[in-house]
Amino acid sequence: MHNAWHVLCLIQLRQYLVRKKWFFLQFHFSIYAMVSLEHIRILVAAIDTGGLASAARLLGLSPASVTRAIAALEAELGVKLLHRGPRGTRLTETGETFLLDTRHILEDLEHAEATARNAHLEPVGLLTVTAPVLFGRLHVAPLLTDFLESHPKVRVQAIFADRLVHIVEEGVDVALRIAPLPDSALTAVQVGAVRLITVAAPAYLSQHGIPSSIDDLPSHRAIGYLDIGGGPKVWRLTNRDGDTAGHAQPDVALSVNTADVAIDAAISGYGLARVLSYQVYDHIEQGRLQRVLQSYEPPPTPVNIVYPQGRRAAAKIRYFVDFAAKRLRVHPALGER
Repeated sequence: MHNAWHVLCLIQLRQYLVRKKWFFLQFHFSIYAMVSLEHIRILVAAIDTGGLASAARLLGLSPASVTRAIAALEAELGVKLLHRGPRGTRLTETGETFLLDTRHILEDLEHAEATARNAHLEPVGLLTVTAPVLFGRLHVAPLLTDFLESHPKVRVQAIFADRLVHIVEEGVDVALRIAPLPDSALTAVQVGAVRLITVAAPAYLSQHGIPSSIDDLPSHRAIGYLDIGGGPKVWRLTNRDGDTAGHAQPDVALSVNTADVAIDAAISGYGLARVLSYQVYDHIEQGRLQRVLQSYEPPPTPVNIVYPQGRRAAAKIRYFVDFAAKRLRVHPALGER
């Protein structure tokens, strides 16, 4: 029975029992049997109440249903669990061992079910959140620290990465996405929108002039981005409908792979930079950068909170999504229209 116990524990850890209400037993002869959890509960009730008829009354079943359930359990296991005689029923030696082990399992399951119910009602446990690096630093990290202050039973793991983090495959609870979303089974809550904009430092613009059209680009320096293949990306300006406005290119002598480096270079007065509006909102407000070529900005890009399970999600997820949505929706950096 020790092998059976290990198999049961493994399956419990994977929460298979809680979801399906079934589990696998492995006996010494290495045969797996599918055992009904309800049949085990009926067996336990029969022993605790002293007989099949009393178990039937306790469970609200007919005596025949109780008898069939225990017979089915014995057939599934391939062993005899009860001796039936004129003086009632009693456990066989195998039945006593089986009952001892299954009592522990039922107790563990009841504890797991209670924990799951509490997790749905109260924010507890580990919450894993992902976001793009700069968005995470500017907007998500402050949310997380404030959320933890209000919910001390929650622990947070933050994954800030400029790549698509797969929610289900990587065990993520909540993701912040800055992109149009494909159709999926995930729940999405839009909290704002941003634009791809062009900025430069006032000192640069006073020296080189303010570009007013795409035809002015060849006379300007700019900071570019490296493509996945390693070479610099081509600057592509669009109109408000998202159509390409032209093919003129600035002088891109500096190409980088992160937005924060491009922003720092623009603030230093090196040249023009193309960034998402939220990334430079504070710099524009404080006069370090100036927005230019606004007629060549594409349509706004939505910002969404994405999470699995919808209304069935654990309380830690639902509470955080509500908390984050309220804060982000009123943030002016995400208010592009």
